[in-house]
Amino acid sequence: MAENTEDSSQALLLKIEELKDELNMLKEENSKTKRNLMWKVRKLEKDKVLTENEKIRLEREVKSLRAEVERFRSPPLVLATINEIIDDTRMTVKSSTGPNFLINYSKFLDPKLLQPGARVALNQQTFGVVEVLPSEKDANVSGMEVEEKPSISYDDIGGLEDQIVEVKETVELPLTKPELFKEIGIDPPKGILLYGPPGTGKTLLAKAVAKQTNATFIKIVASEFVKKYIGEGARLVREVFELAKEKAPAIIFIDEIDAVAAKRLKSSTSGDREVQRTLMQLLAELDGFESRGDIGIIGATNRPDILDPALLRPGRFDRFIEVPEPNEEGRREILSIHTSKMNLDKEADLDLLSTLTDGCSGADLKAICTEAGMFAIRSERKYVTVADFMDAIEKIMGANHDEEFQKEAGVMFG
Repeated sequence: MAENTEDSSQALLLKIEELKDELNMLKEENSKTKRNLMWKVRKLEKDKVLTENEKIRLEREVKSLRAEVERFRSPPLVLATINEIIDDTRMTVKSSTGPNFLINYSKFLDPKLLQPGARVALNQQTFGVVEVLPSEKDANVSGMEVEEKPSISYDDIGGLEDQIVEVKETVELPLTKPELFKEIGIDPPKGILLYGPPGTGKTLLAKAVAKQTNATFIKIVASEFVKKYIGEGARLVREVFELAKEKAPAIIFIDEIDAVAAKRLKSSTSGDREVQRTLMQLLAELDGFESRGDIGIIGATNRPDILDPALLRPGRFDRFIEVPEPNEEGRREILSIHTSKMNLDKEADLDLLSTLTDGCSGADLKAICTEAGMFAIRSERKYVTVADFMDAIEKIMGANHDEEFQKEAGVMFG
């Protein structure tokens, strides 16, 4: 009896141990399942955040595209020009289609922009002012170079001392000391014409006088005046001079003026006649110089022989200044200017280089200095030698030099 009871107790203990083991296994499985579920929850939360961000991005893109579609669906605006500002809410405008309108405008528009002559965009249905547009002049003079104050000074120009004096007398003095001409009792020259070979410094002279007078420098190539449609070139000429008047004191520099100022011939094509109309507008603007204020006019050309006589008469271009190729002394000054910031070898002789570069313009001399520096860089040196300058002269001036050049070169290299 006692043995049966002991066997039952042992069986019960074994059963309890098995249940404990089974319970531990269930707990471990539950723990793993819980960890897996927590990892999945975190992953789903992260995916949710990414999805929401993507949804916001797509909603913004849809909104932008809808706005773009609505913009394309909106009717085109009518261009108009303000004729008169009547009061704080009304103005008269002339539309691009022809008729004049009396319209109301919003008080939120900048009153400084609402001036007679300003361009505005009108709603087609209500004719309300939608926006104030940039002036047509600003759009048309995009081909011009406008500098508030050029960086070129007289010190950057070599070999043109006489020309600098004449430019100062003709352009600088009327802008800086107009009282001198009043005391003497004469009218200052209206404009000057610079003529000479390419690269001799005509543009530099114009920029230097603009810097000296603190004037706005307006540069335009005369070919920009040649337009496809009748009257466009003449209108651009007017707008150039109007821009100069707004930015006065100003200097108008018309480069390659022979593009529109060639001699007028009896037989000409329709294109030639349009160029002649542009020339006549230019002549009219030059005649009206007195009413424009502090404006200097400088023309430049390589072909003075083909210019129309009407342009050259006194009262338009009053002074003609030749800008020739520099002489030996001038070449040395130009070389000194362009090599002032270069690291030169001690043996570099600018006097001899100026002798060897006979016939070179200022632009050629600048190119020679640049090429010499490039040869030094190619040789991985930090200074420029005489040989670099010789190679540069050979490259710029050409391989066929005269015997004197070859003789000078032989002396230079010993």
